[in-house]
Amino acid sequence: MNSKYPPPDGGNPRALLSVVIPCFNEEAVLRETHRRLISTLEGVPELDFELVYVDDGSHDATLNLLRGIQRGDARVRVLSLSRNFGHEIAITVGLECAAGDAVAIIDADLQDPPEVILKMLERWHSGADVAYGRRTKRDGETWFKRWTAATFYRLLNRLANIAIPLDAGDFRLMDRKVVDAFLAMPERDRFTRGMVAWTGFRQEPVEYARAARAAGETKYPPSKMLRLAIDGILSFSLTPLRLATWLGFLSAGLALAGIFYALVLRLFTDSWVSGWTSMLLAILFSGGVQLMLLGILGEYVGRIYGEVKRRPLYLVKARLGFPSTGGWVAPDDEPADE
Repeated sequence: MNSKYPPPDGGNPRALLSVVIPCFNEEAVLRETHRRLISTLEGVPELDFELVYVDDGSHDATLNLLRGIQRGDARVRVLSLSRNFGHEIAITVGLECAAGDAVAIIDADLQDPPEVILKMLERWHSGADVAYGRRTKRDGETWFKRWTAATFYRLLNRLANIAIPLDAGDFRLMDRKVVDAFLAMPERDRFTRGMVAWTGFRQEPVEYARAARAAGETKYPPSKMLRLAIDGILSFSLTPLRLATWLGFLSAGLALAGIFYALVLRLFTDSWVSGWTSMLLAILFSGGVQLMLLGILGEYVGRIYGEVKRRPLYLVKARLGFPSTGGWVAPDDEPADE
């Protein structure tokens, strides 16, 4: 094999790179994404590669486009999920089916330039187990989204019990041993960048400017961003539970102070605590704290409930282009399970 990209185990004569591309309603940009990936990776003749597209229950023509792309290129694999399971699950599906010595993850919207994968490969060659993209610029995003993203990354780093890289998304390249370690984690509420950071190993940043979407609409509105933030914090920190405990102590302390204040007035003065305003405020404060604490506990209990049901993380509707005993699987006009 060429010494430029040696496989970690020294086995195969050429290293194999798998690129996992989760897709959800990406018909507007998919052909251009595929063209740029092929153009970038074919520029490294010493490297074999496969493209693993994961259709996450798209409602548009994404699956039909992927079926056509796979027909024309045996290096393309397509997994079609039975419904939309979410971006984090789609990444996990692709990683489970990737065969490479190294595996890259990139979204289909071209905000993360495919050309940066070459720099990640260089880091892998130099000994890094993970090369992750660090955003130095975020075009096409509102100031509010940039501010909330920056705030979230820094808050998560303060709360989490591991160091999660700042200003980094899921765009990264991982060595096979890191992929295997990631797949050994079976939790349902998955937060890819945190899980990869948890594995340890040697992780190095690759800086790049994030572009605006080439076409289509964002798949992460504020509600999904908030859900992702909650998953990230609750998956890697017990701080919310500790905060609940301290709020409980604070509420109890204020209540005791109020009782002491009322007794002092009653026993040593002619005054008495009167008025509905103070009573109403005390009740609302106490009730609000209790409801908030119940909500925090409910989030953790809900995750336990989801884990103990042991449902599969996803269901695959069709697998196209994966190796089998008869050679490459040629897709039919309608997708079907192998």
